[in-house]
Amino acid sequence: MHLSRRGLLYGTAGVAAVSLAACGAGEDSKQLTGFTGIAMPTRASDRWVLEGADLEKRLQDLGYKTILENGEDDVPAQVAQIESMVDQGVEFLIIGAIGNTSLGEVLSKAKDKGVTIIAYDRLILETPDVDYYASFDNYQVGVLQAKHIIAKLGLTQDTTEQYNVELFSGSLDDNNSQYFFQGGLDTLEPYIYGGSVVVPSNETEQDATAIQQWDRKTARTRMAQLLEDHYQDRPLHAVLSPYDGISRGIVEALVDADFEPGSDDFPVITGQDAELRSLKAIKEGTGQTETVFKDTRQLAEVAVDMVKAIVGGGTPDVNDQGTYDNGFKFVPSYLLEPVDVTVENYKEVVVDSEYATEEAIDSAPADVD
Repeated sequence: MHLSRRGLLYGTAGVAAVSLAACGAGEDSKQLTGFTGIAMPTRASDRWVLEGADLEKRLQDLGYKTILENGEDDVPAQVAQIESMVDQGVEFLIIGAIGNTSLGEVLSKAKDKGVTIIAYDRLILETPDVDYYASFDNYQVGVLQAKHIIAKLGLTQDTTEQYNVELFSGSLDDNNSQYFFQGGLDTLEPYIYGGSVVVPSNETEQDATAIQQWDRKTARTRMAQLLEDHYQDRPLHAVLSPYDGISRGIVEALVDADFEPGSDDFPVITGQDAELRSLKAIKEGTGQTETVFKDTRQLAEVAVDMVKAIVGGGTPDVNDQGTYDNGFKFVPSYLLEPVDVTVENYKEVVVDSEYATEEAIDSAPADVD
């Protein structure tokens, strides 16, 4: 799927969503209390642990009852957790899905009971029962990552030297993966067509580059294989990586192959989510050189404001009604802007905003298998 037409798809901020949510969950005969189920996908990534707690606190601060569960990357477990929430009478579900096509049946049951369903950062596919989507501009994430590579390599349209770049993408069961990947690929395409960027593996499709469940160890294994197959006698200049955990797996494979982090020969490596361990590497120059920061505090605020609006008898604000097609409809969405983070601006963006302290970054533990 090519997304260059995306500029035609955006709506205007604050446009009311055409949705059954307010009707389903806010029937005149029922006074809403804000009782919300929060289903997060995993503890393997720091962000989901923090966001689950943040969402719960914000909702409870409004006086709403909550249930918070974590699916631990197990689709049946998440389905069972959501079903239990529905049985306990939640009026809203905020869901970071594990499998993007796995929830149709349980969401149908939820909708039959008048529950409003908010897809949180990961769009839920193949169901008519998703009312709203809260996320970031996921295509722009890939654009920022590719622009970092372009800048670090000093690429211009007049560049005649060839640079070797490999591509990674996220889990195929996460709808965001295609947007991250396409944003990066579209941005690199002029240089690929012009010959200044070469992908020696020829793996330029999402299926070939995907890392299931965003797993660091799987990324390490793929990077090691790429090095063995294609880089015995040529340099590797950059790796387009969609997520910090994948990026750290790539770095591990490079170190195992005797690449020296911080040296001139170490490849440019991108990332996403501003995880503490990756911020530490960026700060110290020990591998990954960039991450895309998505201020999840803002995302939690958007999702909570959607609940609050409906409880108050209104309709949530959205700013996009034509980009995210889940197979049944374009889901009314609110998209936030991601921010590029490097060693030059991490303090301003991450520390000064109080997302993370210097102490937390410096003391971030190493990954363990």
